[in-house]
Amino acid sequence: MVKKKLFENLFNNFLNQNTEVEALIVSDEEGLVIAGEKRLDIDIEIVSFLTAVINPIIERVREEFSFKKFGTASIDTEEHRLLFILINEATTLSLVMKSMGSIDDIAPYAYFLAEKTAQILDADETELVEIDIPDFKFAGGIFDSTERIKNIIYQSKVEQGGVYRFKFIVLGDHEVGKTSIIRRFVENSFLDKYRATIGLNILSHDFEAFGNKISIMLWDIGAQKFFKRYRKTYYNGAQAAFIVFDLTNRESFNNVTYWHNELKEFIEYIDLPIIIVGNKTDLAEQRVVTQEEGIQLATDLSKLSGLVESTTLSDYSDLSNLSASQTKISYIETSAKTGNRVQDAFNLISYNFILVCEEKEQQLLKEKILDEINSIIDINKSLTLTFLNSSELWNPTLRILSEIDGLGKLSEIKDKKKQKQYEYNSGLVLKSFIFDSYKVVDSDGVVCIFDARERKSIDENWINILSDIINNLKKNKVLSVGIRVSDEKIWSKLIESFKLDEEAEERLVSLLFFRIQNDSLLDVYELLSATLNTIKNLSFSY
Repeated sequence: MVKKKLFENLFNNFLNQNTEVEALIVSDEEGLVIAGEKRLDIDIEIVSFLTAVINPIIERVREEFSFKKFGTASIDTEEHRLLFILINEATTLSLVMKSMGSIDDIAPYAYFLAEKTAQILDADETELVEIDIPDFKFAGGIFDSTERIKNIIYQSKVEQGGVYRFKFIVLGDHEVGKTSIIRRFVENSFLDKYRATIGLNILSHDFEAFGNKISIMLWDIGAQKFFKRYRKTYYNGAQAAFIVFDLTNRESFNNVTYWHNELKEFIEYIDLPIIIVGNKTDLAEQRVVTQEEGIQLATDLSKLSGLVESTTLSDYSDLSNLSASQTKISYIETSAKTGNRVQDAFNLISYNFILVCEEKEQQLLKEKILDEINSIIDINKSLTLTFLNSSELWNPTLRILSEIDGLGKLSEIKDKKKQKQYEYNSGLVLKSFIFDSYKVVDSDGVVCIFDARERKSIDENWINILSDIINNLKKNKVLSVGIRVSDEKIWSKLIESFKLDEEAEERLVSLLFFRIQNDSLLDVYELLSATLNTIKNLSFSY
């Protein structure tokens, strides 16, 4: 009854996702239906018809595929297209499609469905089978825009409790332990019985690493050669990849290069982080590939850019203990059977992708900030920004701007202890002061950052400083206030204490407040971008 319900839910999910499919049937070698589902407006005679014709089709498929474990066939009738996929030697999954339906469009989903069908048929009472049907068309592409990146990465510092969502793909030859590694990681279990992945298996898993919440979709992709044309669909949107080989099988190690090249062929994202995994360390006496060979392979495959070998992460103060190479391809050895270093492998690839994601996010934000600066200068012919901080040693807004290419050529620099000024031939002027010495009267926008991380109430002097700035700015200018806090409740309480809205409104000054979580640079980017956008809007208005 449990399996019947699983099939019912799985097939209904599939039919909801794929409108070209009208019915799904799992049948045995005698043509008897084990499970099936159809649309409400589909005549039950279709099922009867399929059951009647399926036997010769199954026989033909089995004869065509000598290994008798995988295979597909399709036939067209006047009203429908039929697609058959062998689950095993005795069981077939059949899909009834509309006459104009595309086999190529449906096949990637059909193989995924075939794998889930096999899992349900093989599952015992305690085994978990995930039955969600992903939309392969929208599974990835996270770098299409700044907004899409923000949906995946919310922090600019790995150790600060961010929320990250990933799509990881797992590749490699048959019987190297791909599925076993995933099961060990997700379910902390191991099955001695081997069953090759039919086409695609997807498992979701949430875990914590370095104080961050990590949510991943693991795409376990079949290794069959005839299946290659569908793998490109599955690779789409991958943010990182495992290439797994068997330490006791030299051929699987040699084929790592094949899988690496297929990735490069199918994936446009050239900076994809990759972990090469040597599995089955528990079979030490049968081992034929050395750790040194694995490290050398990782080094040889990618020499473009490096992984950092030391971080502030307590668990990985030295990444060399994970055999990380100097590149974005790293090497680690695991045992799915014992669980040895499986968690380490997922932690390592998560960490490396977070770093890549941060870098891309910051680059897009820099480009956005540069566009906004150029837009303002095109309208006003000049732009003066002033930054105020309590410490001359921590000035993140000025740091961000100094790292942006394209601001123009520096024509004048003033670098004093309490004041810094940079003038560009483009018309951009950047000024920086500490709070006890500042001038803002000629500024288009002023950015102040206060540190309230150890406070439960605001400093009265902060209100006086902001009030003074409001009264010294010209009309239709912008004052942005960033407050460094670690607790959202404290942030809300602090904001209520300033009570400067009426004063700012009277002076026609736009007053903006921003929460900066600890040292999150993404929050500072947002502060700077919003400030520039407000200046630009005011320029259009007046």
